[in-house]
Amino acid sequence: RCNVDLDFGQFHLPRYQVPDGFTLDSYLEHLALEGLTARYGTSPADGVGERLRYELGVISKMGFSGYFLVVWDFIAYARRRGIAVGPGRGSSAGSLVAYCLGITSVDPIRYGLLFERFLNPERISMPDMDIDFADDRRDEVIRYVVERYGADRVAHIITFGTMGAKAVIRDVARVLGFSYGEADRIAKLVPGFPLNITLDESLEKAPPLAEQVKRDPKVGELWSVAKALEGCTRHASVHASAVVISDEPLMARVPLYKDPKRPELITGLAMGPIEKLGLLKMDFLGLKTLTVISDTVALIKDAHGISLDADRLPLDDPKTYQLLSDAKTFGIF
Repeated sequence: RCNVDLDFGQFHLPRYQVPDGFTLDSYLEHLALEGLTARYGTSPADGVGERLRYELGVISKMGFSGYFLVVWDFIAYARRRGIAVGPGRGSSAGSLVAYCLGITSVDPIRYGLLFERFLNPERISMPDMDIDFADDRRDEVIRYVVERYGADRVAHIITFGTMGAKAVIRDVARVLGFSYGEADRIAKLVPGFPLNITLDESLEKAPPLAEQVKRDPKVGELWSVAKALEGCTRHASVHASAVVISDEPLMARVPLYKDPKRPELITGLAMGPIEKLGLLKMDFLGLKTLTVISDTVALIKDAHGISLDADRLPLDDPKTYQLLSDAKTFGIF
């Protein structure tokens, strides 16, 4: 008998251990103020300190100081290990706290970015930071998180592939004994756009397909079975970047799935339900561009003895803009 209660009423952030004498809020403030001095000097421009205090107040009020500390911690680990980290992706680049902590490298004051795009006290939802790492070392960061919070509290997130219009036609046709050529010909009558077109929409947009279904009883049978199966789950796989980190063993919160070909835990629930249950979902994105940049910096150091900081390169370099003007943009992300 199934005996389970699903808790949709609160967030379940992993417990970040702060040093003695600090709370989550006070330690975040301590790190942010240190970062403020490092980024802007001892006398920041008017409004910068006020903006930082405002953001810290919102973060504390919403109960997300621990979230920022968790993210800061694994990004600080990556930087200590020489793992390339992206400058910031999406709305999190609008946070001055994130910039002062070194989570992002884009100055939100200089570029007029809005904190409320990232975290709005009027909309209570978990912050969402997507973090880019060099793709050849992304797994090192995830291993650190597993060691930090426990192998039973960290898991990759499952995804489910469903039967779209063309796929379900091919699958059903194979079972009903259609030849590969016949199945392929019928499936190709389904329009390619819009991308998630349904079988019903296909009949409306493709008269040759509608004629086949109406005229040929065998194709009509194929169509009725395909309609019954359309949208059903076809297979399970693992999300390319999403990882869940829990405050207690995941077995107590979600079903777990074990792929015999993979060593790590995988949740049995997809990303939507995971977020609704208040669990922390982080996207650890592996970016080849960062690997290329990191390797290039290392080669320059080996060949010329010059140490470059990829986060401090000038943004007004004339030779770079000349390359852009010449449309030599291959490899730019």
